[in-house]
Amino acid sequence: MSGISSDVIRGYNDTIILYLLLQEPSYGYEISRKIRTISEEKYIIKETTLYSAFRRMENNGYIESFNQEAEASGGKKRTYYRITEKGRVYYREKCAEWNLTKDVISRFINEEA
Repeated sequence: MSGISSDVIRGYNDTIILYLLLQEPSYGYEISRKIRTISEEKYIIKETTLYSAFRRMENNGYIESFNQEAEASGGKKRTYYRITEKGRVYYREKCAEWNLTKDVISRFINEEA
């Protein structure tokens, strides 16, 4: 298997992004790069998926965007995102949901099949 199906992971894109924003505010390309690195290239998020998640989570109040000059890009302004308190609550809910999901699905996995 070369990677994770986007259908399988779709419900957890928000969790992945919020996890990274818990560490520090960041911008799209950097978040995409971190996902690729942390997953050891097993999951590569599409740009359209990433920015769709940003819009949805911002509309729901889980993250907020702000512009900041990026030192590495010669002062070019970038849109950064940071997690809100509502986003922290949502992240904890998604983690609890994942643990429940993992428990249920593991009951139907037969490694010897």
